[in-house]
Amino acid sequence: MKKKNIGIDVKAPKEKCEDENCPFHGSLKIRTVSLVGTIVTSKMQKSATIEMPRKRYIPKYERFEKKRTKMTAHNPPCIKAKEGDVVRFMECRPISKTKNYVIVEILDKTHITSKEDMYEGIENKKTEEKVQEK
Repeated sequence: MKKKNIGIDVKAPKEKCEDENCPFHGSLKIRTVSLVGTIVTSKMQKSATIEMPRKRYIPKYERFEKKRTKMTAHNPPCIKAKEGDVVRFMECRPISKTKNYVIVEILDKTHITSKEDMYEGIENKKTEEKVQEK
């Protein structure tokens, strides 16, 4: 199958695959929602569970609460993302009951080094907004 342009600026995988649900080699079209997360498990066939940590501000206590969101995404054979990889995934049509996303690229480990770094970025942003309001 021929590689195609998926509409965003990402590195195309070097390997070829015959997967129909691959955005690069198949007929799967992706939508505009682009998210970044860490793969928690990739034991399922052509699927991976991705975790996105976040912080929620509680005004009453003036503190942050740690939360996380887990999503299931399609893992094409040409990308082969493994556990612990930081990946960019995008929305697509429903592939199965729980899979509405597809992994588009593997990002560098330097992009997000740990969950705490992800939380700190969110906390700093909220604190700056609060200071600007006063």
